[in-house]
Amino acid sequence: MSAPERIPAGTVSPAGTPAEPTVERVLEHGVLRPRGRLTGASNAVLFGSVELDGRVLPCVWKPVAGERPLWDFPDGTLAAREVAAREVCRAMGWELIPPTVLREGPHGPGMCQLWVGPPPDEEDPDVEAFAGTDGSGPDPAGAPTGEDERDADAPAGEEPAPLLALVDADEPGPGWRAVGRAEVGAGRTALLVHADDERLRRLAVLDAVINNGDRKGGHLLPQPDGRLYAIDHGVTFHTEDKLRTLLWGWAGEPLPSAALTALRALRAALEPGTALDARMAELLTPAEIEALRDRTRALLDSGRHPEPGGEWPAIPWPPI
Repeated sequence: MSAPERIPAGTVSPAGTPAEPTVERVLEHGVLRPRGRLTGASNAVLFGSVELDGRVLPCVWKPVAGERPLWDFPDGTLAAREVAAREVCRAMGWELIPPTVLREGPHGPGMCQLWVGPPPDEEDPDVEAFAGTDGSGPDPAGAPTGEDERDADAPAGEEPAPLLALVDADEPGPGWRAVGRAEVGAGRTALLVHADDERLRRLAVLDAVINNGDRKGGHLLPQPDGRLYAIDHGVTFHTEDKLRTLLWGWAGEPLPSAALTALRALRAALEPGTALDARMAELLTPAEIEALRDRTRALLDSGRHPEPGGEWPAIPWPPI
């Protein structure tokens, strides 16, 4: 999905000063300028930049008007679910989802999220670049090109290690967890595995809480500095069990203590009358909020990672 950019020197006040708008404020109130569209996405996904008080950030813009109807989700609700996922993640004390807001923009309301990966390759056949849309103007001079200034002093780090792999074996090797067999062509199969990584394990817990129906490999964005971000959380928070994920490697195992602590924090934050309860009421239905509470309680009661239910495909298609 997306990459934070390096802000040119002198365009903003030093980090932490009152004159510098927060990432969320820039995303919510800044001037939004789409630069192109990711044509391979199932819904309308635009990339571009957003600017406020001299601070320019790269972003992805998903207008509600571009959401394709789904048979099992109410129309026009995917953007709000993306924001709800971010709110729940933060309530658990984790920063696995990039800053995400609801706002008005080209084509009406939609979801605006900080772009946290390499900028789109405009030579890619799945990328359609354009100068602007709906009067948004030409491509701004400060178009995103590098890293956000929050990370400008951080070491670049090495290329992130792979999180998924196909191996010609019956069992995963050290440091890997098995997901299942996958077709690789010519009647052959290989073992699909994911890394035995604490960042992925937290994400597996988050997905169980938000009932993520579409955790694909392409939604995982490891960063050179060691952080992991996850994107595309529109198909979440259904009242029925919809969990479909590639992260089944810990199924049935005890939850780590850090996950239990995060779940307890979320349970407390979701109590009626809290700030998070009020925020969820702006984004989800009462039944969906109660189902969220139920899933949180169930995970704490069992103390274990969930296992596939059997009534719904356990792995999304395509898996990557």
